[in-house]
Amino acid sequence: MTPARAGHHYITVKDTIIKLDSVRDKKLLRIKSPSKPANKNNNARNIAGAPSNSLNAKNDTTPSAGGLKSLVKAVAEDSSYVDNDNKISYWFGKARVTYEDFELDAEYIRVDEKKHLIFARGAIDPKTRRYIGRPLSKSGNDKPVASDSLLFDYKTKKVKIWNPASEQDGNFISGGQAKRINEDEVAYRNVIFSTCDLPFPETHFGIVITKGIGQKKRIISGPAYLEIAGVPLPLGVPFGFFPKPDSRSSGVILPTFGEDQKLGFYLRNLGYYIGLNDNLDLTTMATLYSKGSYEINTNARYLKRYKYGGSLTLSYGSHNYGLAGDPAVKDFNIAWSHTQDPNANPGTTFSASVNAGTSSFYRNSPGQNNYNLTQLTQNNLRSSISYGKTWANSPFNLSVSLGHSQDLTQKTVTLELPTFSFNMATLSPFDSKDRVGEQKWYQRITVGYSLVGTNKLSNVPEAELFKANTLTKRLQNGLQHQIPVAFNATFLKYFQFNTGANYTERWYMQSIRRRFDRGTTAGQVLPVTDTVAGFVRNGEYTLNAGISTKIYGTIPFKKGNIKAIRHVSTPSISFNYRPDFGDPSYGYYRTAVSSATVPYPYYAQRYSIFEQSVYGGPSAGKQAGIGFSLDNTIEAKVKAKSTDTSGVDRKIPILQGLTISTFYNFAADSLKLSNISLSGHTAILNQKVNINFSGSFDPYVTRVRDSISNGQVTNYIRRINRYSWQDGKFPLLQSFSFSMSGSLNSATFRPKAVPPVGSTMQTMDPNQAQRLAMINSDPGAYIDFNIPWNIAINYSFNYNNQITSSSSSNTVMLSGDVSLTSKWKIQYNSSYDLKARKITDATSFAIYRDLHCWDLSVQWLPFGFYKSYNVTLKVKASILQDLKLSKRSDYTNNQNFN
Repeated sequence: MTPARAGHHYITVKDTIIKLDSVRDKKLLRIKSPSKPANKNNNARNIAGAPSNSLNAKNDTTPSAGGLKSLVKAVAEDSSYVDNDNKISYWFGKARVTYEDFELDAEYIRVDEKKHLIFARGAIDPKTRRYIGRPLSKSGNDKPVASDSLLFDYKTKKVKIWNPASEQDGNFISGGQAKRINEDEVAYRNVIFSTCDLPFPETHFGIVITKGIGQKKRIISGPAYLEIAGVPLPLGVPFGFFPKPDSRSSGVILPTFGEDQKLGFYLRNLGYYIGLNDNLDLTTMATLYSKGSYEINTNARYLKRYKYGGSLTLSYGSHNYGLAGDPAVKDFNIAWSHTQDPNANPGTTFSASVNAGTSSFYRNSPGQNNYNLTQLTQNNLRSSISYGKTWANSPFNLSVSLGHSQDLTQKTVTLELPTFSFNMATLSPFDSKDRVGEQKWYQRITVGYSLVGTNKLSNVPEAELFKANTLTKRLQNGLQHQIPVAFNATFLKYFQFNTGANYTERWYMQSIRRRFDRGTTAGQVLPVTDTVAGFVRNGEYTLNAGISTKIYGTIPFKKGNIKAIRHVSTPSISFNYRPDFGDPSYGYYRTAVSSATVPYPYYAQRYSIFEQSVYGGPSAGKQAGIGFSLDNTIEAKVKAKSTDTSGVDRKIPILQGLTISTFYNFAADSLKLSNISLSGHTAILNQKVNINFSGSFDPYVTRVRDSISNGQVTNYIRRINRYSWQDGKFPLLQSFSFSMSGSLNSATFRPKAVPPVGSTMQTMDPNQAQRLAMINSDPGAYIDFNIPWNIAINYSFNYNNQITSSSSSNTVMLSGDVSLTSKWKIQYNSSYDLKARKITDATSFAIYRDLHCWDLSVQWLPFGFYKSYNVTLKVKASILQDLKLSKRSDYTNNQNFN
């Protein structure tokens, strides 16, 4: 059976209904042996069969006298046809042609050796009637260009493309015609320049360039106009320049306009971006208000690949929320984050997370943080800069850190300048590395060591932080050494025994002395605390021993799916001893006594000279007692499901932990038994909902007495040395807490898929890391529409009993999101106070609409002081992030909020 000709295209053996074997049915197919010479007719066919019914053909043109430097190589999966008279070859079915650094793939390719032309196009699928196999061409390091058809002169390397489609850094060019003039320039005609990745004519919006020249980094355009959804708009320019950046470039950041009820009209985020190099860039933005307020923000980002990366932000604001003429409130903030690649310097780590500034910065400058409710309502700021060093083949390690903690409500600052820790891993000093056989009892003894030190300023008011005498008078420092010694062993096969001692010594350069002065008000005695400079030390030690075991109990079931329930109980008894370091012989505690004046008696107060030291001092009171704790776990053994081919029984936890503990101090003169503590946790619904609870019980009898003070009757509480069960009563519940939390989504009930390469922090490439950094800076910029719904519930209940009064809280917190369609998603976050029967002010809603090339987002805070809404329509492409429309009602406009 010979192929039938249809124009220039031949129907091959592959297209027949009956599939014949190329060896067994050689005569029927009339295929000539490959060893025989080819047909010498003017028109020859080059067809070769393959066992897989896939026809392959190859042809290498010979360099002509014109001086071609390379060969044109071609191959096709379906068939090929050569016109030897005109030196034209035709390639059908996933054809591929390469010439030097030019690569071309298409459904149909024609190579004209005389004219040095290569033509390529797609084909219409006879079943789907779709245009398939579009040409995909690539030159050198340029990105691939798709098109409907193209014509390439491989001698001059000029290319003419119909309906091209290419992308570079979020810019897409499609439609019209493109002609490559030389290595650096391309002529365009009626192409669409857009950030929409849909090809022409599905492009949602773009700029139609009627005529233009494309260069490496820009397009120089003639007449151009805006087109949305295929409809041209009467918005055009006679000429223009459009960026095609292949690297960072500097430029102006366009501002947004709006009005604030108190600050007036504003021009927000007017700035300039400077791309200093591939490792560093700088962004400076300012916001100006018509009533004189302003904000300035400078952000520097840096990245050294495989070394380190981070960002530094300096913000300053001057606002006048009062009357005209009132002084403006000055605010500033410093934010720095730095991370180091752990492989850059093995054994050494360095990281920084700094967030510091004035306490009113976030409240007075909400626009700088996009009116983020979490930042507006936060109560504290924390910073940490840390360095760590581990010595190889050594038990020693060192860490040094600078710390900052700021209470925005109290307007106080705590600084650690710096804190260091030097540690030695526990060693077995009596054991040998070359030991053979089991350890002797003395070889089980372990010893460790740790040293910590700090220079600390505690709770300094912001107004006094930078005063000259702050460091000299309020700086506290100290060193603390700890040496733990431990011994562990197993005896009688089932009992675990442990004992040990811990010695702690602290060194300070100051201590305190306390005295009483008679106040100006009659009868009032005021304590005065003096700081005494000079080296002082204190030391304390504790001894402990303990024994524990496990007790197992099983209840079997002969019927039903439950085969057995197992209970594991872990009782432990410990002994603890600590001397009374409040004894006057140690000198750690002193007594301040006031002068007695008629008719007022004297006052006496016992205090520790290390009360205000950074690591404190030894505790007063002797302790020698026994501690008891009992831990319980309960789990069920269930038959395997019928669908489980392994047949292995399942273990389902019922109670993952229930612990009861207390302590009895023999050395105390009364009230020797401590409160009884109860805590537990478990999980239900296949470990998807976690439950935690805890409580405290007072074992002693409590009496309530009346007293008269200032003509009013008041109650006071007194515990007596008598157990409540002696009176037939259960111990008094002092506190109880219960919480339940769970998170469910549509993916919870589906098996987890293996994450693809590049989808995790460990496998992402630098471009993905850069995009992730952009998402982290604006979490609303990324919405996962692949999860149809997600819900997180957290219920908490707290109860406190002060005998004469009690308090409780009962709250449900709900957050999550739901995808109404593949393009619509709603996010929510709210909490409900069951006791007060109202929704709390921390309630927010967000609506997102995926418009392919655009994003529509609506944020709504319906309650409270920060009640507001924000509607934003913006372009997805990073290069046009400033192209957006916004409608906002700021929280400062609440009196006009509708």
